[in-house]
Amino acid sequence: MSNRNSRRARLAREMHLRQQAARLRRRRLVTSTVVAALLLVAGMIGYGVYAAQQPKDVKAPHAATAAQRTGLSVGKGPVIVDLYVDFMCPICRQYEQQAAPVLDRYLEQGRIKLVYHPLNILDDYSSTRYSTRAGAAAAAAADEGKLVPYAEALYAAQPPEHSAGLTDARLIEIGRSVGITSDAFARAVKGDRYEDWITYVTAKADERGIRGTPTVYVDGHQVDNTVTALKTAVDAA
Repeated sequence: MSNRNSRRARLAREMHLRQQAARLRRRRLVTSTVVAALLLVAGMIGYGVYAAQQPKDVKAPHAATAAQRTGLSVGKGPVIVDLYVDFMCPICRQYEQQAAPVLDRYLEQGRIKLVYHPLNILDDYSSTRYSTRAGAAAAAAADEGKLVPYAEALYAAQPPEHSAGLTDARLIEIGRSVGITSDAFARAVKGDRYEDWITYVTAKADERGIRGTPTVYVDGHQVDNTVTALKTAVDAA
């Protein structure tokens, strides 16, 4: 009788342990399913946010480079100089003023292809998204074959950070000052034609790891944003 009771108790314990193990497996399965579902939802939300930030059906300027259409090219030299700039950035203005004579000489000599990548990193420093608007105006100027003089004129008239920035009318006026007289340019500036493209260019720059301006590349290699570094890299290439 005692042995039978002992066996019965042992079987009961074994059944209890099996039931506990089964409940634990079910709990783990439910937990794993919930975690996977949450990760999926988080991923979908994250992608949705990312996708929402990307411009739809981006209209790129005619002067945009062919590869990823993220820059405005001038010249056809063998050495590619990429400039990532924000037209509200005072350091960009300083670099442009120092480097412009060197870049202009290289362009005249046919040594470089200069590619501007206008970014809108400093939009939050303006109440009118000036970085976007100025970059879009520069893109419209590139369509007119006047990118370099227009960029130089933008820097000469650069508004201070934390200001509204220049008006569209002033951006159009700057265009006239460098010889842009077409109605197409004025319509592009007033109609925000290339503003989505500026957002696209900035997103692509961020993917490349660019977090500030000016950022300079020579033949795909980043160099210091000094005239000396620029000349050294171009001459070496």
